[in-house]
Formats: sequence, C-alpha cells, structure tokens
Amino acid sequence: MEKADIGLIGLAVMGQNLVLNMADHGFKVAVFNRTTSKVNEFIAGPAKGKSIVGTHSMEALVNSLQTPRKVMLMVKAGEVVDSFIDMLVPMLEPGDVIIDGGNSNYPDSARRTVYLREKGLRFIGTGISGGEEGARHGPSIMPGGDPEAWPLVKEIFQSIAAQVDGEPCCQWVGQDGAGHFVKMVHNGIEYGDMQLICEAYALMHHVLGMDCDAMHEVFKRWNGGVLDSYLIEITAEILAKKDTDGAPLVDKILDTAGQKGTGKWTGITALDLGVPLTLIGESVFARVLSSLKDERVRAAKVLGPRPSLRAPTDIDACVDALRDALYASKIISYAQGFMLMKEAATEQGWDLDYGAIALMWRGGCIIRSTFLGNIRDAYDNNPDLENLAQDEFFANALKATEDGWRKAVMLAVAHGIPAPAFASALSYFDGYRSERLPANLLQAQRDYFGAHTYERLDSPRGKHFHTDWAGTGGKVASTTYDV
Repeated sequence: MEKADIGLIGLAVMGQNLVLNMADHGFKVAVFNRTTSKVNEFIAGPAKGKSIVGTHSMEALVNSLQTPRKVMLMVKAGEVVDSFIDMLVPMLEPGDVIIDGGNSNYPDSARRTVYLREKGLRFIGTGISGGEEGARHGPSIMPGGDPEAWPLVKEIFQSIAAQVDGEPCCQWVGQDGAGHFVKMVHNGIEYGDMQLICEAYALMHHVLGMDCDAMHEVFKRWNGGVLDSYLIEITAEILAKKDTDGAPLVDKILDTAGQKGTGKWTGITALDLGVPLTLIGESVFARVLSSLKDERVRAAKVLGPRPSLRAPTDIDACVDALRDALYASKIISYAQGFMLMKEAATEQGWDLDYGAIALMWRGGCIIRSTFLGNIRDAYDNNPDLENLAQDEFFANALKATEDGWRKAVMLAVAHGIPAPAFASALSYFDGYRSERLPANLLQAQRDYFGAHTYERLDSPRGKHFHTDWAGTGGKVASTTYDV
C-alpha cells in the first residue's frame, strides 16, 4: 500500500479542512483523532473517495507515513501539544518532522524546536490564518522553527496556501518561534481591525442614527475603495443579515466579546520589548470591558446616560470622516505591529522579511486586504524602513485623512461613544511626529522623588545629571537603567 505524504492529528474543523485541502492538491494524508469515532465519521463522510487514510492509533498513523515522516498537530495549544509531542518522539526516527499548526505562544515553539533538535527530530511551529473557509480553500501559512524541516513541507504548504498574483501566501518566516510570533502579531492586528470597525459602526448607529440597511450600504461601498478587505466585506454581509422575524440579526447578539489569548500575548510582548503597541492594547482591553456586561448595566444606572446632543445633520460628511478615521487608524495599527516584529527580530536574531510577511497576509487570512500590497511596496522600497508612517505612501495617506480622523474622534467624545482605538491611534500619531514631548517634566519628577537622573539638551546623549531639588537630598543619584 502506498504510504501517505503527511499525517495529521486532530480532526476538529480546522484539521478536517486542511486535510481535505491537501487531498485536493494531490497529497495522500493519514489522519488520527483521540476520539476514534470521529476518524470513522470523517472517512465515511467528507473524506469519502479522497486520498485520505483513517488510523485508530498514533502508532498506525506513524507507520502509514513515508520517510522522513511529517506529522502535523491540529490540537489545543499548550500542554496538549507537549503531551502529543512526548507520545510521538519514541515512535519517530531522526530527521522526521513534527508540525504544530495551532495558535501556540511563540516561546513554546522556540522551546520545542530546541527540544526536538536534541532528539534528532525537526520541528515546525506554523501560524495558520483564514478560519474554516481558509483552511479548506487556501489559508495564509506562516511557518517557522527548524530551517532544515522547511524543504520537507514546502511543497505541501505552498500548494494548499492561498495564492495572490501567482505567489503562495506561505513563505519561510524564520527559526525557532518566528512563525508563531508573526501569527501572534497578525492576530493582534486582527483585534485592532475589528475594534476599529466596531467603533465606526457604533458612531454610525448611535450618533448618526443609521439603521443596519444604511450601514450595510456604507460598508459595501467602503469595500470598493482603500478599505477593501475581508473584515469590511463580512461586516457589510453581517449588517444585511436578518433574523427569522425580519429584524437585523446583529441587533440581537449580546455585546460581550470573547478572546483566545493571542491579542493578550501581543500586548504583553510589546510591553516586554518596549514597543508602544497602543491601538492593539486598547482593542484587547475593549474586549475585556465588554465582558463586564452585568457590571456595565449596573454602572449605567448609577452614572447616567451618555450626553444627549442633537445628531449631526451632515451625515455624508460624518461618514466620510469615519472612513478617514478607520483608514488612518488602520495604518497606525499595522505600523505598530511591524514595529513589534522589527524589535523582536533584533532581540531574537531573526531575519524577518517584512515585505514577504505582508504578501503572506494578502490572501487567505482574516486581515487580508488590498492595503497589504502597499505595505509590501513600502518594504521593497526600503527594507530598513523605521516605521510605515515614514513611507511616502502612508505618510501622505495619514496627512490626507487627518482632518476627518480628528472629526471622528471629536464626534465620539462629544456624544459619549467609546472609541479607544480611534483615539489611541490619533494620540500615537501626534506623539510619534512630535519632536518634543512632556517627558522632560516626567524625568524631572523621577529625579526629584527617586534621584533617577536626567539628560540635558545642552549635553551629549548618555551623560546623566542629578539635581537636589528640595535641598535635602544630597548628591547621591540612583543608577540608570531601562526595563
């Protein structure tokens, strides 16, 4: 019997669809699931007649594979991945490959790469984006780990990935945890994109008084311009969806958002690396605040309703301002995300290709958009670009949308509509382009109460001073360091 090209463990929705995708592209796949009845159901159902082999034990899965064996895990991130790896190690031979395709935290992938290398095995930790539909018809795939493993899976991964302009949305990202790191940043940007869209929706609904049908038309129109993206497209479709009684379905959904951790990891990593990832951080906190539904209901009774102001009469102008705010804030979100990747690459010794990363995100994934082609162009023009906001295309876009952006934030503030992502993006923009910030006063405060010292404008960088501000502290200063 001909042996399989690859094995996959974990037949939840993503796992099943990836297997079907592989089979469609001419690869023979062996599958296993801890609940073996799920294997039987899959083989008798969606996999019937395809080059997919069901197995009822991990030993049988491993034995069904051609060498070097390639085993892909599509299981819950964390300890479950480690437990499967520990079970697989004794069954595999030097040179075989274990692939983790779940949403693992990148330090875990770095650790697993080292651990398996010591055992003579190869490891790939790969981010996969696109959800159920992407997995079935072409996701964005972001592999990292052991570079020696990449040639063994390259053909499979690039065949099943989404294709844009004839190029696969899958390229080798980098060693150790680089693949899952880039996927984590992708998910953080996804949090930001979704929050920005929700803020535009809230302002249209609560301030401009637009119903779902009118908002559907706006988002549909936006999807034909600079905001052309998967998330804008599905937002238009969501707003058009009616419940069984003919009312908009979205109006009946409870306003509490869930999360699975990748946005939180992105924010924590940004704090660890000292990167001002303000918009994504606010997007994570907005989900946390939404989860306090019962408390918010009680607070509304104590604190009263939002300001009662007359709705603006220039609806079209306000909608245009919201478009500008959404576009400008989106630029800031991606600028911050790429800043984080650049800092992590320096810290970890990764050689990340930012233009290639933008290309990988142009198709298949949740944040896919036309906009990403402009990001690729920016890094093709200048691989050492400090910040996307300094690229000519994006700098001009930010300047062109600034007035509408400010109008949208003022509209939110005046009417009591929370818009933390719009506002934090604008604050970052204003801070980033400021030659002088009030941190001079902050540093004086630190020196006053803690003798933390300061630098002077009229002295070389790196030379530190301390002042006895109150006349009682003496000349002893604290050591200088940054966390």
